[in-house]
Amino acid sequence: MISPHPRSSLSQQLGSCIRELRQQIGLSQVEFGERCGFYQTYLSRVERGQANPTINAIEVIANTLGMTVFELFDRVRERVPRGKRPGATAKPVKKAGKERKGT
Repeated sequence: MISPHPRSSLSQQLGSCIRELRQQIGLSQVEFGERCGFYQTYLSRVERGQANPTINAIEVIANTLGMTVFELFDRVRERVPRGKRPGATAKPVKKAGKERKGT
């Protein structure tokens, strides 16, 4: 069965970043969940990019990690390759047509 909410690279990058930061402060998912007020199973899904946390949930997670939502998203942005960023254009597109020289 196809999931109605396919995993996006953004949710995967966010989850991976959260996992890395959680591990850096030495917390298990269970301990982190207790501090956040979330179930370990939910945090596991967030870290795997299989859940779409609300902005309020992201704020709780960020604060528990000792940062703001903006700082957390800055960390995520650092992880996403430039050409893969939403809204980023790889190269300017040239218009098809004739070019005039020296008219």
